[in-house]
Amino acid sequence: MKSTRLSRTLATSLATTLAPASLVASLALLAGCSSAPNYKKPEVVMPAAWQSTAPFVQGTPADHIPKGQWWVIFQDPQLNQLEQQAITQNQTLQVAVARLEQVRAQVSVSAAGLFPQVGLQAGAARQKTSADRPLASYNTANQSTVQNNFQLGFAVNYEADLFGRVRNTVASARASSEQAAADFENIRLVLTSELAADYFNLRALDSEIDVLSQGVKLQEKALNFIDARHELGVASGLDLAQQQALLDASKTQLSLLQNRRAQYEHALATMTGTPAPNFKLAPAMITMLPPAMPVGLPSDVLQRRPDIAASERAVAAANANIGVARSAYFPTLLLQTNGGWDANQISNLFNAPSLLWSLGTALTQTLFDAGKTNATVKVSEAFYTASVASYRQSVLVAMQEVEDGMTGLSILNDAGKQANASVRSSQRVLDLANDRYTGGLDTYLNVITAQQTLLNNQRQAVQINGQQMLTSVYLIKALGGGWDGARDAESNRP
Repeated sequence: MKSTRLSRTLATSLATTLAPASLVASLALLAGCSSAPNYKKPEVVMPAAWQSTAPFVQGTPADHIPKGQWWVIFQDPQLNQLEQQAITQNQTLQVAVARLEQVRAQVSVSAAGLFPQVGLQAGAARQKTSADRPLASYNTANQSTVQNNFQLGFAVNYEADLFGRVRNTVASARASSEQAAADFENIRLVLTSELAADYFNLRALDSEIDVLSQGVKLQEKALNFIDARHELGVASGLDLAQQQALLDASKTQLSLLQNRRAQYEHALATMTGTPAPNFKLAPAMITMLPPAMPVGLPSDVLQRRPDIAASERAVAAANANIGVARSAYFPTLLLQTNGGWDANQISNLFNAPSLLWSLGTALTQTLFDAGKTNATVKVSEAFYTASVASYRQSVLVAMQEVEDGMTGLSILNDAGKQANASVRSSQRVLDLANDRYTGGLDTYLNVITAQQTLLNNQRQAVQINGQQMLTSVYLIKALGGGWDGARDAESNRP
């Protein structure tokens, strides 16, 4: 059975049919109705404190301060320049800006339904009627006429939002706009943090390449030394072959590191909106020290993370959409006003007899739609339930990421101290092995082993330092950005 709709239109004189005062009062009373549930921010269970504390200090969130240029905490001019370039030229960020503008404009589109729609029509025609057309009356014969028809009129249509369909549509659009703004901030945070991570990966590789390059030079000197001793018959061919094998392996690893560095350099080019062939970042050995990280209470993360804010706004939009779906249970009242002038001569168009008008209402109610409305309401309610679960999951993920970052920095801090100690110990071992070999007390295999151990420990210390910087970046990202936002970052907002 097909869907049917019962429609009743009342179009009568305002003076005889409509009582303006009572109608306005009735509409004002009904306009307060809304079919959407009262929105309440979903509750989540928050821990009282983090597991890790040292070496962090207490931070206080301030939502009104732009998080902005959080990367300046690393005090690296090259990083600052790359971040600014990415903010102005990154194409993914430009897509997010356009998306934000689109959603904000959609709010205006939805809000237009709260106001009357006014239209104007004008027309001019010259027409001839047929003398052979069907008779309108058997007592009057038809005749052909040629005449002009000039029209000028207006129409005003207004849907009385009795049960909140339009208002809930606007509320949903506004929540979606706020969600898009939070999404933009999240994309910006992800972009800037990924750029910082790739930058510190590249700089860590610069340091590791430098360590390995110095190791290669020392190994080449050692090879020349063994070769000279071999010519004199003091060193064996095995000693020479072992040193050559070690040198070849180190050069191979050096080439692989340079390839990885090139990949990070190309990634930085793309993020800054620069073609990879035109981008070059010179190697530099910089001092990479993780900054002091101010960390607030776990509940502060809810005020800091843009992805959590976006998830919460999605819940609000889903709640409003329930009201939009439920409004289909109730009738729709459309107020219609038309007026204008119609004459066969343009000189008579604005005369009193040419005036025409109508005023009326149209009340429409769905009687049967085969369960479509019920299904639509269930869809919106299920989407709301999913949005709440997604919001709570985003909070859980935030807690995990912050705890991972804090724990990781604490552990890496201890690991860095141990790695530096192992470098010093390995250097002493190599010195002793060289002395024993030169004095003829030991084989060159022990020197080879000591060289390799020192090189590995040096590279490990550099790698741990790089991991500390990466973990610092990801912890800042997990916290939603820097705690002390640069005030001039407001200029970077769309």
